Amino acid sequence: MSIVRTIRHRDCAEVPWKNGGGTTRGIAAFPPGATIDDFLWRISMARVAADGPFSRFDGIDRVLTVIEGVLELRSADGVTILDSASPPFGFNGEAAIAGRPRGGAAIDLNVMVRRGSYQAKVVRMGAGDIAVPRGTSFLCALAPQRIADATLALWDCAEIAADVTATAEALHIDMTIDR
Repeated sequence: MSIVRTIRHRDCAEVPWKNGGGTTRGIAAFPPGATIDDFLWRISMARVAADGPFSRFDGIDRVLTVIEGVLELRSADGVTILDSASPPFGFNGEAAIAGRPRGGAAIDLNVMVRRGSYQAKVVRMGAGDIAVPRGTSFLCALAPQRIADATLALWDCAEIAADVTATAEALHIDMTIDR
């Protein structure tokens, strides 16, 4: 069976940020029951509604992928503009980064891994592209689609254990043990 589990976007609780600038929906984390302080890897979706600094995560590597809207990131390295066509953007969790949505709220998919434990790779996929899991792997639908034996609505995710073919735009997220 290629689909381990399906995670429905509508079933992921939307939690407001402490600074009031947005919300987060936790999608999956390891180990099961892990908190924001002790995960080895974590996938979440954020709605960035206001200008503000990103939370600092010491010892964490992050990959942020904008899936709706436009997000301006500011850091000591300069300004980066991300939109729904931009490649995934990797950065160090210790980095001082501020985000500002342009033209309304931006939605991003955020993958975080504990440095020295896991590595993460996020790839944008189109219809007909094949996701090949190398570790713990997910396919997140950027458009409604059917993969293997699962029907995914917009922003639903499926944990996959074997190769699957995207039938529309999607993100393939793969976390591998850092050796």
